[in-house]
Amino acid sequence: MRTRRTSRLNRSSRISGALLAAAAALLVSACSSGGASRAATADDGAPALGPLPRATPTALAPYYEQKLRWRDCEAPGFQCATLKAPLDYADPDEGDIKLAVSRKKATGPGKRLGSLLVNPGGPGGSAIGYLQGYAGIAYPAQIRARYDMVAVDPRGVAGSQGIECLTGREMDAYTQTDLTPDDGAEKDALVAAYKRFAEGCGARAPKLLRHVSTVEAARDMDVLRAVLGDRKLTYVGASYGTFLGATYAGLFPERAGRLVLDGALDPSLSADRLNQEQTAGFETAFQAFAEDCARRDDCPLGRTPAQVGTNLSALFERLDARPLPTGEAGRRKLGESLATTGVIAAMYDEGAWPRLRQALTQAVRDQNGAGLLALSDGYFEREADGNYSNLMYANAAVNCLDLPAAYATPDEVERALPAFEKASPVFGRALAWASLNCAYWPVKPTGGPHRIEAKGAAPIVVVGTTRDPATPYRWAQALASQLTSARLLTYDGDGHTAYGRGSDCVDSAINTYLLRGTPPTEGKRCSPS
Repeated sequence: MRTRRTSRLNRSSRISGALLAAAAALLVSACSSGGASRAATADDGAPALGPLPRATPTALAPYYEQKLRWRDCEAPGFQCATLKAPLDYADPDEGDIKLAVSRKKATGPGKRLGSLLVNPGGPGGSAIGYLQGYAGIAYPAQIRARYDMVAVDPRGVAGSQGIECLTGREMDAYTQTDLTPDDGAEKDALVAAYKRFAEGCGARAPKLLRHVSTVEAARDMDVLRAVLGDRKLTYVGASYGTFLGATYAGLFPERAGRLVLDGALDPSLSADRLNQEQTAGFETAFQAFAEDCARRDDCPLGRTPAQVGTNLSALFERLDARPLPTGEAGRRKLGESLATTGVIAAMYDEGAWPRLRQALTQAVRDQNGAGLLALSDGYFEREADGNYSNLMYANAAVNCLDLPAAYATPDEVERALPAFEKASPVFGRALAWASLNCAYWPVKPTGGPHRIEAKGAAPIVVVGTTRDPATPYRWAQALASQLTSARLLTYDGDGHTAYGRGSDCVDSAINTYLLRGTPPTEGKRCSPS
């Protein structure tokens, strides 16, 4: 998620537990197999992720013993390298996968503490983009002084061997597909769009598509840890990155060092529960925006929070019937799906609310959709030339492998609509239909809901924001209750994630933990500074 504030809408770190309001559905993943044990069953019925054997299998020794060849990156001050990992950990003879790695060496002064691996979430966000665009230059100076700042793009993502599915023009059409179908023909069109997306992924990456699970990505991180020479992994992960980090701790508890899991996911939930609870999270964030908007003279939607919600819903309905021009020479107009994505994109960070008010004013008063389209394009990582990053492709690939589909048919979505609309009168209908995309995926899921306990791991810091739209606070509470060594750090505020977002209390607690290994006190709560 970007300068953390200013770049939040522009970079692949959408630290986002990526909500895919119009494209790949918003399924924040849970775990897949990839050789992990699922022995014990938790009290709630979800199995507990079991650790892997401590000894490195002989067949994997060449990967753990490889030497990285560092070279200067295009980004000044950073080095880049390529890490090899087995495509299939269960059968290394299937061949290798190449993973992009970058680092910025510790600047000093002070004794070097090792490597600090960062991941911004997604799944599908470029960790290297996050490192070079934010973490490696804007993390606290004392952290960058003592740690080599490191990132690896997970398998299927960005600079690593990536998943590709559609051309830019095809993706444009996909993101404009009506997510609130009103009749049978519109339902058929939505299903056809999901099928074309899935078929495109299957045709372009048939082998890789089976090996982009979170468990496999976590195992890749352990290979990198060893190659970097670190006895334990030190890690800061946000949003989906918390699930990746927790999975690492579950698989390798004795190798888990200082782990910060910011904007946590609950791995014990099914896809339908995740989607419904995330929908409620966006409604919570929207209500905070509505209250703020209603107090301001430049709010175009009303003078009370209720008016803001009612008028936004009315705007979406108008756009469903009559899309607005955007100044794109007649090519793309702003329909309901793109507008919904633009509004949701601004819910990740209250720093984007002024921009959203401007975009809504432009749409309501000037009948021009350019501002909301720009917010949507930032969310989907669409470039000015019409090309897209592979964020949405990787997101769907990981999510659809990690969890069984939330819904298998349009009829199942129809039955779930009341629950989604109750969770969010503004966004519920669109997010319910967005939950259908994995139904047509060409690869069967390898994972399912489970708990992560990581027995024997060092203290792990789980961070939850009380009005987080993408990863509701309850998820942080749930993950902290599962991890046997967790300390929950609560940020009473708005926006997605907490570290580096303006709370001296949060930043001080996390910096102290990373530098000294001292976790926050039990029950510690922080507010905006």
